[in-house]
Amino acid sequence: MTSMTHRTGGGTTLNLFGQILIQLVVLAIAIALTVRLLPGVHFSGGVFTYIWVALILAVVNGVLGPILHFVSLPLTVITFGLFSLVVNAALLAIAAGLSSHLAIDGFWDAVFAALLISIFSGILSFVVRKLTTRPT
Repeated sequence: MTSMTHRTGGGTTLNLFGQILIQLVVLAIAIALTVRLLPGVHFSGGVFTYIWVALILAVVNGVLGPILHFVSLPLTVITFGLFSLVVNAALLAIAAGLSSHLAIDGFWDAVFAALLISIFSGILSFVVRKLTTRPT
C-alpha cells in the first residue's frame, strides 16, 4: 500500500484525493442542507460554489480549528463541551467572512448553523462510509 492510498475499515482502498473529494462533497451537502433550514444563513451560487465554500471551511477548520480548540479547552471543559459549539460557530463565521458566497446574520445563526453542519456531515460521512466499504 502506498502513502497515497488508505485502507478503509471494510477493506476498500481509496486514494487520498478521492477521500478528500468525498469529504468535500459531504461537507458541501451539509452546508446546503443548513442553508435550506436556517433563514439566517444565506448562500449565493451553484453546486461548485458549495464545494468551494466547503473547501474554505475545511481549510479554516484545519488551520485555525486546532488552535482555537486548544486555547478554549478550559472553557470547553467547564461547560462540558458546549463551548466547542461557540468555537465551531467562530470558525464558520471566519469562513463566511472569507467567502463572498456565504453570509450569516448573527451569533445564534452561526451557532445553530455550526451545530447543523456538524450533525449533517457526521450522518452523511457515516452513510458514505457504509456505502463505500466492502468486506474483504
